[in-house]
Amino acid sequence: MKKSFLILIVLILALGCAGPSNKNTPAVDLDLEKEKVALVLEKYIIANEKQDIDLVHDIWAAEPDIVVFGTNSDEKLIGWDAIKTAIERQFNSFEDTYISIHDQIINVDDMGRIAWFSEIVNYNYIYQGENMQFEGLRFTGVLQKFDDDWLIVQSHMSIPGSSE
Repeated sequence: MKKSFLILIVLILALGCAGPSNKNTPAVDLDLEKEKVALVLEKYIIANEKQDIDLVHDIWAAEPDIVVFGTNSDEKLIGWDAIKTAIERQFNSFEDTYISIHDQIINVDDMGRIAWFSEIVNYNYIYQGENMQFEGLRFTGVLQKFDDDWLIVQSHMSIPGSSE
């Protein structure tokens, strides 16, 4: 009887530990999720070039703790309302914006719920009738997946310092 009981326990343990391991198999298609994040970042460029505040709103999470660090030392915006106000002020000051990016890197966590990115941005626009240009802006951020939508929850843009 003891022997039968011991065999039963060993079988239960063996069956519980056996089977394929999902540790090395992602639960989601990470390449597809990276493509979706890249599309959100492309929409962000389009929204800025077209000065479309509704499209900007569509790609930002409507959470009170989302954050933008801008290029000015005092530019820390928290929550959609603060971000919207700053973007509208920019839209009212700039015209004919053209943005190009390069060196984009996108990563997605194994669960496909959080993504982070970095890219280099060249920003061209007209301000008070004068052509303006920022080359080599560093743009980084974090996106979170809400249901099936990737939304930006944090971003940071900085101007590189002089290399001299």
